[in-house]
Amino acid sequence: MERLTETEEQLMHIIWSMEKVLIREVLEKLPSPKPPYTTLASHFRQLEKKGFLDHLTYGNTYQYFPLVSKEAYQKSSTSQLINNYFGGSAKNFLSFLVNEEKLSKEEITELKKLIEQADKK
Repeated sequence: MERLTETEEQLMHIIWSMEKVLIREVLEKLPSPKPPYTTLASHFRQLEKKGFLDHLTYGNTYQYFPLVSKEAYQKSSTSQLINNYFGGSAKNFLSFLVNEEKLSKEEITELKKLIEQADKK
């Protein structure tokens, strides 16, 4: 799956949350300073080229909807991260999170429960 730029990811998060959108609706959700409408339209066209969006046409209005789910993109991005930076090892990734103190005690406890449940399967 093709990678998204930071701006494209921001737009996709809005689109995923709304499911079907008009460009002006997304523009309203963006923080200030807001980009020009034409710039946003260019990003939408790029997202279509990358296969993340499609649209329905109603006269001169386009209603956009995602072709890639948030979960599918999340899975692909996480796999790429683990492969590119942790030698393809989820253990190395989790070890990094624990050692860098990126996980709270509650999160570690929850991860232990998940591991125990997966071990029982």
